[in-house]
Amino acid sequence: MTYLILGGNGQLGSEWNVALSGKEKNVYSFNSAELDITNYDAVKAVIAKIHPDIIINCAAYTKVDEAEEDRKKSEMINHLAVEILSKVCADEGIKLVHYSTDYVFSGEVQDQREFPDGYPENAVKNPVNHYGKTKLNGELAIQQSGASHLILRVSWLCGAYGNNFVKTMLRLVQERDTVSVVNDQFGAPTYCSEVVEQTMKLLENEQEGVFHLGSEGIVSWYDFACRIFELSGVDVKVKEVSSSEFKTKAKRPHFSKLNTTKVEQALNAKSLHWETGLDQLLKTINL
Repeated sequence: MTYLILGGNGQLGSEWNVALSGKEKNVYSFNSAELDITNYDAVKAVIAKIHPDIIINCAAYTKVDEAEEDRKKSEMINHLAVEILSKVCADEGIKLVHYSTDYVFSGEVQDQREFPDGYPENAVKNPVNHYGKTKLNGELAIQQSGASHLILRVSWLCGAYGNNFVKTMLRLVQERDTVSVVNDQFGAPTYCSEVVEQTMKLLENEQEGVFHLGSEGIVSWYDFACRIFELSGVDVKVKEVSSSEFKTKAKRPHFSKLNTTKVEQALNAKSLHWETGLDQLLKTINL
């Protein structure tokens, strides 16, 4: 089995590289400097040389606020590049694994009442910022291509590599005595190690289509931050602020919880509770 990992130096791509190292598999990993996935000819040339069975696309433009201004770049990476990958995969009979986001949904307050256990895969998509729109366009490109695929939506992604909310909180307490965190946005973290593990099992089971990956339970960013500090033994004042007080260029969803029933049934295994996953991650980060 030959794997091609794209976005190999990001937090999820790095997790894939570690997970596949030492296994009896051919693994090729590229970052954006090594392969421009918005260049059709470049993508075709690499695939012709490697002949992968599976492409794991961890590459994405994830700067949500900057996407509001740099719309062309976010569209190129999150949509056009995905369209190129899915076309090549369809032509060459390659399976495409692509990671998407909870931001394809609107995240409105009423949605939390309608879907208390999180958005199901088939809920109406209605992104409220440009980043979410580009990610949805990428999903649609894959689904329309005819390529064999897994589209895996994740939210609040956290891992041992790269940048994420957990690492940001641990860095901020080194710089200040008080940390302000929004208390009116709700969801659940998705841990990179579990993402890779569940994706591998879905591939082994020859699953296709759209799945939501994420943790059990629901939490606000404020309570998530408090638990990070508590488990880390950090004494810091955490100030609750509303989204209206914390101005950002891009609108953020109030509700980001993804329902993981479908993947749990497919794998016959429960997802980790967010607190269990956080405890495991912190032990990894603090090694």
